[in-house]
Amino acid sequence: MANLIHLACRDDQGQLRIVVETPKGSPAKIKYDPELQVFELQRFLAGARYPYDWGFVPGTLAEDGDPLDAMVLFDGHTWPGVVIPAVGIGLLKLRESKADEAQPRRNDRVIAVPAARTRGHAPSQLATETRTLLEQFFVATGELANKRVSIEGWGDESEVTDAVQRAAAAYDAKQAKR
Repeated sequence: MANLIHLACRDDQGQLRIVVETPKGSPAKIKYDPELQVFELQRFLAGARYPYDWGFVPGTLAEDGDPLDAMVLFDGHTWPGVVIPAVGIGLLKLRESKADEAQPRRNDRVIAVPAARTRGHAPSQLATETRTLLEQFFVATGELANKRVSIEGWGDESEVTDAVQRAAAAYDAKQAKR
């Protein structure tokens, strides 16, 4: 199996690639380990379940040192390791810090929909209820992981594009140093 971290962040049609780590409905956080090239159980969420498929944009490096986080909104669910061609529709801007860290750092989330569901156009806005659900989910699961999380706001599709470009450039720079 190819190392999923090293896939290009966009496919030949320019759509985002999102690697699913944790499927919708799961009470367990699953994380891809690029060194072992396997998906590992990281922890259980007490009383919570993932509201949508959760994963990362490969070929990117976010401020927290991991690939850019992503959540794909749709009614179904997939499985760990599935790559979803997607369209970014929003960027949840947040800061988080672990209990032993003094300074919080940005750890934004790309919010996307499967490209196959857009039929040429993505919804331009997330419903207020969806935004609230996602904000509450990330704050609550952060607390369960002994992190402090603060929501800084929302960005639109253009901010998703900018965030992916910055994270892809950071990934490329890191790879060039190897």
